Amino acid sequence: MAGAFGGLANPLAAQPTLTDIPDVDLVSPPPESISTIAFSPVADHLAVGSWGPDVRIYDIGPQGQSQGRALVPHPGTVLDLCWTKDGTKLISAGTDNTARMFDLVSGASTQVGHHEGPIKCVRWLDTPQGGILATGSWDKTLKYWDLRSPAPLATVELKERCYAMDVKNQVLVVGTAGRHIQIFDLSNPIAPRKTVSSPLKWQTRTIAVFPGADGFALGSIEGRVAIQNIEDKDQEKNYSFRCHRKDQTPGGKDQSLVFSVNDIKFHPVHGTFATCGSDGTVSMWDKDARTRLKSNGSHPQFSPAFNSVPSPVVSSSFNHTGTIFAYAAAYDWSKGHVGNVPSQLNKVLLHGCKEDEVRKRPPKSGMGQR
Repeated sequence: MAGAFGGLANPLAAQPTLTDIPDVDLVSPPPESISTIAFSPVADHLAVGSWGPDVRIYDIGPQGQSQGRALVPHPGTVLDLCWTKDGTKLISAGTDNTARMFDLVSGASTQVGHHEGPIKCVRWLDTPQGGILATGSWDKTLKYWDLRSPAPLATVELKERCYAMDVKNQVLVVGTAGRHIQIFDLSNPIAPRKTVSSPLKWQTRTIAVFPGADGFALGSIEGRVAIQNIEDKDQEKNYSFRCHRKDQTPGGKDQSLVFSVNDIKFHPVHGTFATCGSDGTVSMWDKDARTRLKSNGSHPQFSPAFNSVPSPVVSSSFNHTGTIFAYAAAYDWSKGHVGNVPSQLNKVLLHGCKEDEVRKRPPKSGMGQR
């Protein structure tokens, strides 16, 4: 049973545009550590999952106002969220080994998938036969579900535990433990089209498929991102770069403090992308120009675009028009219970995207193989 919560923040008549003010806090965030956030693909509804037993859905106004819309129970930690194409239903998945669907129209919540281990990733697939749910689990399987049936349409054995997954058009990419990357063509979804090793040396943390579905961006725990093309003929375009790193001492320029890249999201209009890290920073990038556009870090070359936060940025999401970027600052549990100190933030911030922060730049060198 879902219920509403929270109050309206920042009345419409009292605020300038979101791009003219500092990033706005979401009202009434979950009391437990936030784990994942996701905007609806058709409306400014923002879903927030956490280590607590529920999912919160908010209505977001154009000037950063936020209003609690629904509070949806989900036992256990929520590890991932996705929306159906029409935005009427939200899928949540987590450590209770289930995927659950919430209907925004009826208010009903039902179980729509299950695994033998925690479900790390969920994605909605738009196929000619209708919508299909894909779930990737730590039980080393990928399952496809028709929501009208309690049994999976198909189960695929993965190389290892699923750590990251994304889909665009007919391309689904799964990153697993052991640095395996499995690429599926959804015209034949039960067998990977290609299986490769990650070009990054350490554990895969996040994957985002290019808007054109011809490649993907890969982030790891080593403070590095890889830009990978799928077709063999385009492999010379691949490159990687360092990010989300800090100097051991101010001005040292050694970048020896390395932080995880927790999330990568592509802008829905311009095709640029954001990265979020455990160093508490967010950066915008242009993969084709190989350049950084904006950052909230301390690099003197870049003017601040986001609020600087003293906690890891664990998840992010653009709204469907690309005018609002939401990012969650929360403890990432990388240091276990001892790292969960009172100074850790636990909130979602709403950022109004300016054109110069997200628009592509003329191509130039400078961001490859660093």
